[in-house]
Amino acid sequence: MVVLAKGELAQISLPAAHPPVADVPTVDLSAPAGPEREAAARALVAACEENGFFRVTGHGVPAQLARAAEAAAAAFFAWPQEEKEEAAPAVGYGSKRIGVSGDLGWIEYLLLGVTPAGGAVPVTFASSSTLPCAAAAAVGSSTSSTPAGPLRGLLEEYTVAVRRMASAVLELMAEGLGLSGGGALARLVTREDSDCMLRVNHYPPRPAAEGGGGAPSLTGFGEHTDPQIISVLRSNGTSGLEIALRGGEWAAVPPDVDAFFVNVGDTLQVLTNGRFRSVRHRVVVNSERSRVSMIFFGGPPLGERLAPLPELLGDGGRSRYREFTWAEFKNSGYKTRLAEDRLSPFEN
Repeated sequence: MVVLAKGELAQISLPAAHPPVADVPTVDLSAPAGPEREAAARALVAACEENGFFRVTGHGVPAQLARAAEAAAAAFFAWPQEEKEEAAPAVGYGSKRIGVSGDLGWIEYLLLGVTPAGGAVPVTFASSSTLPCAAAAAVGSSTSSTPAGPLRGLLEEYTVAVRRMASAVLELMAEGLGLSGGGALARLVTREDSDCMLRVNHYPPRPAAEGGGGAPSLTGFGEHTDPQIISVLRSNGTSGLEIALRGGEWAAVPPDVDAFFVNVGDTLQVLTNGRFRSVRHRVVVNSERSRVSMIFFGGPPLGERLAPLPELLGDGGRSRYREFTWAEFKNSGYKTRLAEDRLSPFEN
């Protein structure tokens, strides 16, 4: 349930629009070694260069686990509002406010940090900019006996599987880029101190218009890029996700309950010196059906020093970005509005 104060609904209302359907490239992670895997690696790199967005099949995440986690999350969001707010400390529950800088959306969500073992622990706005995964591990089992315990258990199991898949995506990506050592990128999201997160978003059905007639579209999650290396998303069969193409126009992503979608994040744009494009995206609520999405954010350790990889600069190549730590970048972005460009302060 999303409760908006007077005037807030008007803030997130959008004019009616019918963007074209995005042509999303597909990358098969299960392609066998040899020419087929090489072709998959080339397709992945091309997708990251063009729009920074692609679909993954052959991912190895059990369909039964994904469906069970999604169903458990949907069941939680159907709880009475008072019960959800009581469970907030166990699952990082929040609604309508996205960050602390005034962004609103027709959304309620769970926000969980990822422990070194791959489990998930609740994150609040107050700590989300500084909470390292290693520190979070200490509270990982403290809420297992709460009513939300079964949901937490499923989300933890799901997170382990998706983190493994994210690592496989980054290994294939490194191969496509010709990086020496296939783990150059994957290690950043698989170390014990990697700063990864899981977010579960629920976009309730569009509310009825006052006085009848067609209800407006609403901002579910405003346009933004993700600051991490990559984001791995799965959703139910309800549409709403849109991506900005290279020319700036919006395109609707058709739902696919069997595949995962991968976003290039700001940090990966930096690591590739701008070769890969951090994709701007948003969620528009214009359906009478709920949308549930689960997003794994693969981030590096807080102290990791980030800059374009030397192998991607070439002889005498100019670095477009100055070196910075993930903590520095994350804390800088924490103070901005969703739609702002977080990378510009770090450009050379």
